[in-house]
Amino acid sequence: MSERQSIEACIRANLEDYFHDLEGMDPTGLYDMLLKVIEKPLLDVVMARAGQNQSRAADWLGLNRNTLRKKLVEHDLLK
Repeated sequence: MSERQSIEACIRANLEDYFHDLEGMDPTGLYDMLLKVIEKPLLDVVMARAGQNQSRAADWLGLNRNTLRKKLVEHDLLK
């Protein structure tokens, strides 16, 4: 692996920081929170790299184009 951290390692480190910042309090809705936090930048970057072509981006993501469009609307990412 290169000097750059893997996505998994970055997520793991950020989760450890998140739990540390909670100072022993129990988190709530962690799964849904993480999906929302990860999904928006994922969609934004993929759409930019795909030249805003939804069909191409959907293929890259392994999603149906209608599903991608729904998610783009949810995250206010339609341009």
